[in-house]
This record gives sequence, C-alpha cells and structure tokens, in this order.
Amino acid sequence: MTTAADLGATARAVALARTARFPRLRYMGSKYRLTGELAAVFEEVGGTSVLDAFSGSGVVSYLLKSQGFSVTSNDYLTFPSIITQATVVNDGTTLNPEDVDLICSPAADDRDFISRTFDGLYYDAADRAFLDSAWSHVATLSGHKRAIAISALVLAAARKQPRGVFTITDQRYDDGRRDLRMTMEEQFRARVADYNAVVFANGQPHRSRTGDVFDVDPSGYDLVYLDPPYTPPTDDNDYIKRYHFLEGLSVYWEGQEIMAHTKTKKLAKRFTPFAYPRTVTDALTRLLDRFQHSTIVLSYSSNAVPDAATITRLLREVKSDVTVHPVTHTYSFGTHVAATRRAVSEYLFVGR
Repeated sequence: MTTAADLGATARAVALARTARFPRLRYMGSKYRLTGELAAVFEEVGGTSVLDAFSGSGVVSYLLKSQGFSVTSNDYLTFPSIITQATVVNDGTTLNPEDVDLICSPAADDRDFISRTFDGLYYDAADRAFLDSAWSHVATLSGHKRAIAISALVLAAARKQPRGVFTITDQRYDDGRRDLRMTMEEQFRARVADYNAVVFANGQPHRSRTGDVFDVDPSGYDLVYLDPPYTPPTDDNDYIKRYHFLEGLSVYWEGQEIMAHTKTKKLAKRFTPFAYPRTVTDALTRLLDRFQHSTIVLSYSSNAVPDAATITRLLREVKSDVTVHPVTHTYSFGTHVAATRRAVSEYLFVGR
C-alpha cells in the first residue's frame, strides 16, 4: 500500500532530480548542497505561495518551483533576479539555435565598453570583444529570451574567471579547468543549453523582483524563506566586491557607478545592514517582524554573528512554535586562498 509519506518522498525526489540540473553559479553562500534538507523542510511546512527573499544563485527559488509552489524571488542585485526571471518566472521560452547564432554573429553596432574599460583585466581581448558584440544583439531582445541570454552571459563570464569572483584580475588561480580553456563564445553556447534545459511550467504564477528586502510587501505568502548574507566575525560578505563584473554585465553597466580608480574597476559598494556585527541583529529583528504573518524558514550559519541562540530568541518574539535543524557540512565565508574551510553547522530555523 502506498502511503502519503511514500508519495511525499517520491515527489521530493523528483523535485531534487530536476533541481540537480539547475546551472551552477559559483556564489558565496549558495545552497546547492543543502537542497535535500531544504526540500524536506519546505515539504513539511507546506503551503502554496512562497517568497524567496534573498534569491542569490536562484537554486532555492527553482527548488521551490520544482516542489509546486508559486514563487516570488527577490534579490538586491540585478543579475540574480534575471536568473530567476529566466528559470522560475519563465514557463516555456527558450533560445533557439537561430537566436544563439545571431547573438554570436558579428556585432550589430560599434560598442566597445567592456573592451575599453576592462582592458588587460579578467579576459583576453577576444573574449572581451565577444561580450561587447553579444550585448549588441541581446539589447534587441525582450522578455524571457533576453533573460536567458543575459543569464548565459553571466554564467559564461563566471565560469571563465578563476574562483568565480572578481576580486583578482589575473590568472593566478588558473587550475587548468576546461572552463578556463573554453572561449567566451563556447562558454556562452554551452550555458544557453544549460538554461534551456531547465525551463518548465508547474502550473503556478511566479514573479521576480530586484530590490531591498524591506521594500517587499509582506502580505500573501504562506511561506517566507530568508537566507540573508551571513555576517562573519572576520573577512566580509561584500557581494558587490566579489561579483561586480556580473552585476555590471547583466545591465551592460547602464546606471552603474564604476570606481575607476580601483584596480578591479568594481562598482560602488551598496550598504546592507547584514554586513556588520553592529547592525545585523537589529536587521534580523526587523526582518522577522516584517514577515511574522507567514511561516518563516531562515538559513544561517554557526560561523556567523549573531549566534543560534540569539536568532532563536528573535524568532520566538514573533512565532510561538520554533524549531531548529542543524546541518553539518563544509562551508567557507571567504573566497580567497586563505579562507577558513571547516565543518560547521548551517542552521534551518522554522517559525510558525
């Protein structure tokens, strides 16, 4: 006899198998390795509508879609929101071979912003010229096709950069991976195929937005998943510093402030209260209060501040039923060569 538990386990396995195909962006704090634990918690919590308030790499939003939820994704950076537009909001649009060939064809205009601005940085001249040329065609696209094309450019650029971050400008961490040997065009074509392969419909409406989490309307969600930037006791959690090139590339640097005096040509830092030990506890307090009328699932690390006891206390101020699920795995806050990598606990706090 097939039980409800058996059906739930089968549905979860199908969702996890689909999520395993989601294109992997090397991203600080990404939850690729925790999808199994998250899927079990989301299934147990249940509901129909969910907010992924800090969508990041997009994998959790995609997992939630795979589990049948109606998903709203939010991130304060633009490129994560474009990725969820391409993979979560998008129910059926893909780039066909003619679209890809057009994007990879000779430039439609004389733009050379990337070639000029990042001369000698990150990529060789041919790869930088390809990004300029590709954008001359992407600029003519709209809707989900545009989102897939930009997502593929972002992932191509990330795969071509050692360690996937843009705090270094040379190839000192070149480990010989095939990704680093491929041309940018080859990367782009491969990444389009990756994103095309994960497009599907689950019968629910979805939405993707870019903005401050404190500007999100908190009403209408059965479940809110919170994965804020973890505030480390050392190092930092500056996403702009690490991923500025991807953020600029996603909008062809339109409206972005480049710090021209910096070696990396990074974008101006954006304040977030989750970055500093002196402001993070108040930020978490306000965050939990804002979404108190929904079931809350919050990810946090034992390697961050505040500690688990503090977060539990804060959650109990707005929720009567609080459970904590520790998950042990290898995690690192830093992306530099000296970054500490050891077994720590990734806590999943559930408040109802």
